[in-house]
Amino acid sequence: MNGTRPRTDPVSVTLLVFPGVRLLDVTGPVEVFASANDFGAHYHVRIVALEGTDVTTSAGTRISVDGHVDEVRGPCDVLMVPGGPQWETLVEDRALLAAVRRLSGAAERTASVCSGAFLLAAAGLLNGRRATTHWRFARRLARRFPSVRVQPDALFVRDGRLMTSAGVSAGIDLSLALVEEHYGGEVARAVAKDLVVFMQRPGGQSQFSVRSHLPSAPHGELRGILDAVVADPGADHTLPAMARRAGVSVRHLARLFREEADTTPARYVERVRVEAAQVLLETGDDCMAVVARRTGFGSAESLRRAFVRHLGVTPGAFRSRFRTTVAERAVRSGPPPPPRTEPAPCTAPWSSS
Repeated sequence: MNGTRPRTDPVSVTLLVFPGVRLLDVTGPVEVFASANDFGAHYHVRIVALEGTDVTTSAGTRISVDGHVDEVRGPCDVLMVPGGPQWETLVEDRALLAAVRRLSGAAERTASVCSGAFLLAAAGLLNGRRATTHWRFARRLARRFPSVRVQPDALFVRDGRLMTSAGVSAGIDLSLALVEEHYGGEVARAVAKDLVVFMQRPGGQSQFSVRSHLPSAPHGELRGILDAVVADPGADHTLPAMARRAGVSVRHLARLFREEADTTPARYVERVRVEAAQVLLETGDDCMAVVARRTGFGSAESLRRAFVRHLGVTPGAFRSRFRTTVAERAVRSGPPPPPRTEPAPCTAPWSSS
């Protein structure tokens, strides 16, 4: 709360929507603010559109608006700019960008959800600032707007009076942070419990974005190595072993990784192994030692350290949080599993390590 006491006066939120806006980018924050009002906050949310008419979201659902963007006069506490799948078209909409600039100029704080960061960047509001967006688009944001200091793993980023959030549901994280800023931690915690969400989610977008860090179209000799690692993460993928398979020197292969994949061989291999372990943890019931062996980590402790390093959570915490409900039911109440093809030297498949 910037060192101040919680507010007691109303907080005005202007939410700018447009045709093709992502539904949850809008409804997630609105639900947070509405819930906060049940616990003593005083949010007044106004949804406006460029044409002043209802808009159809990317999901095909119609959203009612409260008025035309030109009817918004005077200051507001928060301007929220959601995103949409057609952001490449939106950033060319001069009228929309002009509205973003005008409304932001009169707002105490401007925040974006998901690809809404592209609109803020195109409007010139993120120049020289730190920002984030959906992990799928982080690299594109950095390439298209090189003056923006993109932080691809953050759930939301606060830089001065600007806030940007990651993909879709991260708008809820950002909105909870605003509630805490305006009305204090007690109200924000009550909202989080009411909506059954984390007050502060552990880990970042890397929990979901391993593939986004992989190169899109490397050339021949490196492509083969990358594919081999993905095909069998548990194999020997030391730098000398990969260089021998590629028929190149260790130094040459390290240079290819650096120039074409923007990473090191060891980091790439570890990220692929973490991703493979995520799949096993989400869909199977093998214990940590077996998962570690199958994905090339060797030991449960090595697996744990890699998860904490890349995802900010332990393998056990990841499994309990992201395991599918189908797999959960199968483990708890389904028929007995088929005979194993290899011994499983574990007695606690749901170890929390």
